[in-house]
Amino acid sequence: MRVAQPSDTGFIRRGLILVFITLLLDIIGIAIIIPVMFAFLSELTGDSISRASVDGGFLLMVYSTMQFIFAPLVGNLSDRFGRRPVLLVSILTFALDNLICALAASYWMLFAGRILAGVSGASFATCSAFIADISNDKTRTRNFGLIGIAFGIGFIFGPIVGGLLGHFGPRVPFYGATVLSFVNFIFSWFMLPETLSIKNRRCFSIRRANPLGAFSQMRKYPSVLWVSLAFFFYWMGEAVWPSVWPFVSTYRYGWNESLIGLSLGMFGVGQIVMMVLVLPRLTMLGWSDWRISVVGLTFAMIGLVGYAFASEGWMILVIFALTCMEYLAHVPMRAIAAGEVPPSAQGELQGALSSISSLTSMVGPIMYTWVFARSTDTNASVHFAGAPYLLAAVFIVASWLVMIFYVCPPGKIRKPRGRKFLKTRKILHIL
Repeated sequence: MRVAQPSDTGFIRRGLILVFITLLLDIIGIAIIIPVMFAFLSELTGDSISRASVDGGFLLMVYSTMQFIFAPLVGNLSDRFGRRPVLLVSILTFALDNLICALAASYWMLFAGRILAGVSGASFATCSAFIADISNDKTRTRNFGLIGIAFGIGFIFGPIVGGLLGHFGPRVPFYGATVLSFVNFIFSWFMLPETLSIKNRRCFSIRRANPLGAFSQMRKYPSVLWVSLAFFFYWMGEAVWPSVWPFVSTYRYGWNESLIGLSLGMFGVGQIVMMVLVLPRLTMLGWSDWRISVVGLTFAMIGLVGYAFASEGWMILVIFALTCMEYLAHVPMRAIAAGEVPPSAQGELQGALSSISSLTSMVGPIMYTWVFARSTDTNASVHFAGAPYLLAAVFIVASWLVMIFYVCPPGKIRKPRGRKFLKTRKILHIL
């Protein structure tokens, strides 16, 4: 099998298009079920919206826990056997998960399906490694922007289709996701190329194929540790969206499944615009990854505070229009980290970064849904459905501070700043 190389322009373009389609179909399969989660949980458990939000939080937690555990394993396997076979297995596993969820007769059967989904969801690390394989310093940020575009398009069509299918019953979107995943598998089997050459593959080591082992290996690249910390705080803040948005929009604005799907589609449009039009333009103007990320985090902070106090549905549109540059934040972080490690460790790095985002998704859903439940319960002293978004803003501020003070802008060298700097450095070294 021919292997794509960064110097082979035509083959690289084909590889990027194909992995983009693979990512897109996977993301649509995930997003298609979001609008019906409340209705489906209510059908299975009969719980109120406050209690159903907690049930949904546990489902997200188990999904993310599996991603946290398996992302380094999948990343290391792709460093050993190549990206293509690992992606194919992950896609097929995701199809089986959706079929289990569609047939679920109880909450615990749905719970088991989400465990399988978390294992298959580790494929995002392999897709990221695929992109890193065929990128260089000039194209890395732009190519990683394809991930954001795929998420944007996926969260346009996925929730809209899911909301429309939801009118025929809350199980129908799961059947739709199953069909879509099988189509993705067949498409990838015939079209997806391999990007990791034999000479850049390395022996598989179980000691490295776990979250602790992957993070330990990243100690070889000190700059990656700081970016990873900023990455952690960023995703901790972003975890608020899948955790409580369907519940907040239902409780606060009285939106149904279709409106929830349309709102998520609107967020997807914003992400596409940022990735397709704004990000490439900023890189052409000479903006560094560091600068783009800091600007994105600044808008994310402002946006979350705005969403927290948006008491009317129309306010969401205004805040979104003013702060959609927040979608610029995370792609440059991933590009900064990818530029620091060799090809043989890209799968391991992307697995570690996926584990970080999964870790936040383990903690985030429980934390945010608990805050939402406490602030909307009939016995709550203060009813404030926007409380989860204020908490999320705190994490984004932390990410912004790490990027400003500890991630080095291009052409500058950070100097130690007293005991506080040395203590933080010592703690990271121990970790």
